[in-house]
Amino acid sequence: MSLVDKLKKNSSIKDTSLLVDSKVYGKKDMVPTPVPMINVALSGRIDGGLTPGLTTIAGPSRHFKSAFALLMGAAYQKQHKEGVILFYDSEFGTPQNYFTSLGIDLDRVVHTPITDIEQLKHDVMQQLQNIERGDKVIIVIDSIGNLASKKEVDDAIEGKNVADMSRAKALKSLFRMVTPHLTLKDLPMVVINHTYKEIGMFPKDIVSGGTGNMYSSDNIWIIGRQQEKDGTEITGYNFIINVEKSRYVKEKSKIPISVSFEGGIMKWSGLTTIALDGKYLGKPSNGWYQKVDRETGEMVGDKMRLSQIENNKDFWIDMLKNTDFAKYIENKYSIGMTSLIDTGEE
Repeated sequence: MSLVDKLKKNSSIKDTSLLVDSKVYGKKDMVPTPVPMINVALSGRIDGGLTPGLTTIAGPSRHFKSAFALLMGAAYQKQHKEGVILFYDSEFGTPQNYFTSLGIDLDRVVHTPITDIEQLKHDVMQQLQNIERGDKVIIVIDSIGNLASKKEVDDAIEGKNVADMSRAKALKSLFRMVTPHLTLKDLPMVVINHTYKEIGMFPKDIVSGGTGNMYSSDNIWIIGRQQEKDGTEITGYNFIINVEKSRYVKEKSKIPISVSFEGGIMKWSGLTTIALDGKYLGKPSNGWYQKVDRETGEMVGDKMRLSQIENNKDFWIDMLKNTDFAKYIENKYSIGMTSLIDTGEE
């Protein structure tokens, strides 16, 4: 028996294997969403998407956080015909039409109301203990931002007016326990969280709840937004996905996503900005846009208004199919796998 075989045989852990045979390091289940730039925010690639592990979507109220999470849940159900959304609900602010408008099969959504962190921790660990690798489940928690600790609830019931120092510790314990299960069982978890402004001259957004969420997350988005107006009337919002942390995307990347009140998430949003930056698209005159010949740098094809481009399926499919635009986006956002040692050799 070789030393490798001996070490494998002596292990008390059933998933012990050679690294090349490891289930943990094997090919990950990747779930693409229908919105290309959300796939980029998740994986750095147009054709990428949601992977197993913890994704945190943080931001102020009314920043479309729940809708982004449910978009991922809908994509998961679409890819896995038996896929189930395990939905933990503490805010009860997500109407049923959010689910149906995204095409979610309500018969495959398990809704679990929660009132405190310890209740969530107990129930989610009960679920994870009984979920097996190969079970197709996506866990969505909406949200941990306003979820109280049990101590905070008990103090209120008893009439105690004391600061709760246990909440951050309870959240850290929750994430510490769930993280290995998500990886070992190939499960995605999407958590909605809140942000607050740090104190200072130039305050930045901080994800609430302590360090546990930050340490355990594979992806952390902080959502910003700007109003989209037609004259004085607000017609929608331009959201910015700020990539605070990622194992796949360059941190501090800013990815634009547009949402209109009429049509919801604009599938091809964000691509116009990137195409202009990469000189795949030019502005020969004010208000007009035109494709750019990448070899000559000349403007080619018909002049178009922005409204004719932004959510034009045929335009973007042609751009992605017949140019290296998708590769440009990957190079711009994806973390490249290079040597971690600089040998000084050419």
